[in-house]
Amino acid sequence: QVQLVESGGGLVQAEGSLRLSCVASGGTFSNYVMAWFRQAPGKEREFVGGTSRFGGRTYYGDLVKGRFTISRDNTKNIFYLQMNNLKPEDTAVYYCAAGRPFYGDTFPSKPESFGSWGQGTQVTVSS
Repeated sequence: QVQLVESGGGLVQAEGSLRLSCVASGGTFSNYVMAWFRQAPGKEREFVGGTSRFGGRTYYGDLVKGRFTISRDNTKNIFYLQMNNLKPEDTAVYYCAAGRPFYGDTFPSKPESFGSWGQGTQVTVSS
């Protein structure tokens, strides 16, 4: 089973930028659909964005579309989340997740679709 470790979180001012990284080990990285989720205190875990196995298709949640960019480097087993124009409401613990391949055009944006998770990295955006 693939192991995932996130990094890159921290404290940033509103309108600032931050890049999160997820390093995968074990298994074959390209076998997995990858996604970012986030969870703020008292709220349910929500979908941020995801990508197909080779990065050819990307998907974003409505609240981050146009500000965040997802990419993956299968030669280095790293999954990225570039966050621009951050807002205080982006404050949350961000989790990297790996799941089984999907078919068609609908991304599996529910947490239960992913079997491997990182430990999470805290992102705090100050106003």
